[in-house]
Order: sequence, then C-alpha cells, then structure tokens
Amino acid sequence: MIHIPSFNDLQPEFIVCDYNGTIARDGIVERGVQSLFDKLAKEYRIFVLTADTFGSVKTQLQGFACEVKILSSRDHTAEKAAFVRELGASKCVAIGNGNNDAKMLETALLGIAVMGAEGCSKEAMLASDLLISSATEALELLHHPKRLIATLRR
Repeated sequence: MIHIPSFNDLQPEFIVCDYNGTIARDGIVERGVQSLFDKLAKEYRIFVLTADTFGSVKTQLQGFACEVKILSSRDHTAEKAAFVRELGASKCVAIGNGNNDAKMLETALLGIAVMGAEGCSKEAMLASDLLISSATEALELLHHPKRLIATLRR
C-alpha cells in the first residue's frame, strides 16, 4: 500500500507499459529496463502492450519478466484502455507516451507519462497523473514509492 496524502491510496498489482517511445526507442529496449522489470516482477505482474511497429518486441523482450500483448484491433487507444479495465483499473499503473496511450493512462489507478526521445503527446500528458523523463525513472518510482509520495501529495 502506498498512501499518498490528499491524493490516493495505491495498492497496484499490475504495471502496463507501452513499448515504442516508452520503454523502447526505434524498437530497441532502453538500457536498464530489464533489471527494473526483474526487481518489480517480485511485486507486480508486468505487461507490455504494442503494435510492434518495428517487429522486434518478442526478440527484444525475450527473457524479460513481463508478458507481451500484440495489439490486434483497428483502435489501439480503445484496446489499451480495455486491457487496463479487464485487469482492474484500480489495480493498474500505466506507463506511456503517445496519443494511443492517453485513455490507458486516464483509466489506470496511476498514469505515468514518459517524455523520452520521441516526446510525449499532449493527450498523454493531460491524461496522466505524472510526467517523467524516461522509462527507467518511471519504473524506479514504483521501486522507490516515497518518490511518488513526494511528488503527488497535496
């Protein structure tokens, strides 16, 4: 349980991450993500949602402590949000950067937008609870929850 005064009590079970632009750049996983997934997998079930634009996700995430879901619908925005709802939105932390992540970020208990090398869409920023500069820093927030408290308390 993460108690954030005058914000929310968080007890997430799932981490749902976008792939490209969030934990990967040009189809290649950012350095440090695997070790953080390994640490966080002791407390959370981790999912990576992607259209697999570069066709690299299965190779890149082989051996990672996560489950990969390749998006299959014509509306990835709705599909990502529906996935979070199916898991139980009140149990999910969502991490993303793009327009198609905005509804997922808004739906989840905690939405973290990433302003990485690809940037972050306005919709993702406005739909999130927090904007951070990299995927590894976003994941570290969950490994060191007092950072969340310091930023989100009112």
